[in-house]
Order: sequence, then structure tokens, then C-alpha cells
Amino acid sequence: MSEAALIERIAARGDGVTADGRHVAGGVPGDRLAADGTLMPGPNRAEPVCRHFGKCGGCQLQHVAEAALADFVRDRVVGALEGQQVAAGEVLPALLSPPASRRRAALTALKIGKQVALGFNAAQSNQVVDMRMCPLLVPELFALVAPIRSLLATIAPQRRPVKVKLQMLDQGAEVVLEGVRAEGLDAAMALQDFAAEHRLARLAIDQGDGLETLWQPEPPTVHFGKIGVEVPPFAFLQATATGQAALVESVRSAIGEAGAVADLFAGVGTFALSVAEGRKVYAAEGARDAIAALTGAANRARALVATEHRDLFRRPLVPAELDRFGAVILDPPRAGAEEQVKQLAASAVPVIAYVSCNPASFARDAKLLVAGGYALDRVQPVGQFRWSTHVELAARFSR
Repeated sequence: MSEAALIERIAARGDGVTADGRHVAGGVPGDRLAADGTLMPGPNRAEPVCRHFGKCGGCQLQHVAEAALADFVRDRVVGALEGQQVAAGEVLPALLSPPASRRRAALTALKIGKQVALGFNAAQSNQVVDMRMCPLLVPELFALVAPIRSLLATIAPQRRPVKVKLQMLDQGAEVVLEGVRAEGLDAAMALQDFAAEHRLARLAIDQGDGLETLWQPEPPTVHFGKIGVEVPPFAFLQATATGQAALVESVRSAIGEAGAVADLFAGVGTFALSVAEGRKVYAAEGARDAIAALTGAANRARALVATEHRDLFRRPLVPAELDRFGAVILDPPRAGAEEQVKQLAASAVPVIAYVSCNPASFARDAKLLVAGGYALDRVQPVGQFRWSTHVELAARFSR
């Protein structure tokens, strides 16, 4: 009888992997795979905390114990760097966001007859898993799920998906509905009543011809450091407050006392405003509504933040511009920032703080920076999408 194969690691999509490369759905490091395909549980398994686990696509790793989950997040970063043959001075232990801390989510609703299903999609499917519990979302957002389900029973179209975007702001929850038809006085009043009853910070809908804000008692804000930003509807924010804090602290530590700092792909100012106190910051962003929000916040606070609406994919900063700065913060989309990184590699910038939501594109960009003479000093893996295979990080490069 052949010996059972040990599951050694978790692959990027969540399967367990044996030493000989076999992928095993639901496998966890320490489990053993018998010759007949039976999975024998090891010491790193956990009891899933959600009744929807295994069907809902929101989580892939609830069956993984905390220590092994942290190892998976760190190993994703290490594996990506090894794949590009990039050496890191130090890869720190992963920081995981706790349960019930996700402050933004995009759900789907589907009305069939009188019934409305509302939740995340099933894994690799368009089927909507009707959310009756969620250990991911902050309680304030989950408390809105049932009321929104009831609201959509009256305004959602039949058999056509509706996007439901939820986000916590300083003033409370924001709800954005896309793909609804709110025609007539009754529908308008129902939406107003819903927003008032649940003390929403903002309610906006898109009926097919652009987003329309129906409820906003005061301009909704998010604070970065001491500066409040009046954010546009469903502006991009880090998924959890703890994840944001970990990334901001890593960036602060990376740039140290650098005088003038550039924040590239600045969004609404998560990093630019968090490090602005006592120093000059240049912030560039391609999304017009995001950079307008950042500009307004910096002006109101009289912060020394100069902003520019700039497409950094088509018009990256060149070395003559970059060399003015003591440090550069880089927080690109999932695809990375290859064109901007090529310019950085040719620059004399002393320090780069690189924040990434994709270890693969980060490792590719890191290879370019190292080839240009930078050292990758350290990497902080961050798992703010708890129980998912989505991994983020903050890194420091220097020359």
C-alpha cells in the first residue's frame, strides 16, 4: 500500500498541493492524501464559521487555521518573488485583518418572481448565494442586507442582476444600487424613506444613464490622518481599517524623514494625506473624480499637497521629474505599473514605497527595479481580504 501524500502548501487559487504537484480541493498543509483520494485532516484545519462556505465565492479559506492562513499570505509573496528571481532582504510575517472588519463590498441581487437573492456570487458562477450571515462584513453593513433585500423586492427588475455596493464612511453606510428602475413617486419615496430610516451617509442609484445621488444629508467623508476627504460615490478605499493602518504604517516607515514625497496612483489620498503632515507631497492620479476629491481636501486643510490629474500609464513621471523627490510612494492597480517602474529604475530616487494588491505584478515590477540598481529591503504581506486568496503587500526599495 502506497504511503499517503502530504499536503505541503496552498496554491494561489486555494487548492492544497502535494510535494509531487498534485492539486487537492480543500487541502490544507499538514493534511494527507490517501491513495484512494481520501483527504486525511491534519493539524492546520479549522471549522468554517459561515454556513455559506463552500458555495459562496466570498471566501475560499475558512477551513484553514489562523497560523496556516498567515503562512499562505506570506508564501504568496515569497513565491512570486522567487518566480522572478528577486531576493528580498526580509519578508515579514503576514498581518491579517480580523473577522467582521470588511468595510466595503460589491454584492449582486437577483429577483425571480417575488423572491430576491442578495449576496456574493457562487464560486466561478453567476449564481447569487443569498446571504443570511457573513463573518466578513462589519456589522453595520451586514445589518443592511435584509432591509435592502426587502427594498429590492419592490424596485428590482425581473431576472436581471442588480449591483449593490456598500461602504462605510465617517457619517455611516453608503449604498449604491446599479441596474434598478425607480420610476414614479412611490419608488422615489420608498428610497428616501429607506435612506432616512437607516441613517445612510449616501444613497445613489444608476438606472442606466449614470449615477444619481438621491440622499446625502451632508458631504460624506473619510479621514486619512487628520484630513477629511469628501469622497465620490463608492470611491476606492482599502477594504478594512486595520489593513489600511498596516499599509500606511509600512509606507511611513519606508519613507522615513524624506522631505518631498511623490504619491503616484494616489486615489483619494490614502497615503498622500497620511504622510503629508510637515512635508511637501506631490500626488498624481488618473481618475478625475478621485483627484478632485483629494485636491479639495488638501486645499481645505491647507496641506502642502500639490495634485495633478495624470494618466501614469500613458505619461509616467520621467527621471528628471522623479529626481526632485526624497521618496516615491507607488500604489498601482492590479496590473502593476510597468511603464512608471521603468522610469523609476532609471531615476536617482533614494527610496520607493511600493504598495500592491497583486504579488505577481509586484514581483515583475520588483525585478525591473532591482535590475536598475535598487535593493528590495523588506516586504510586509497584508491579508485584509480574510479567508480569500487575495493578497496585498507594502515593500521598501532603496538605492
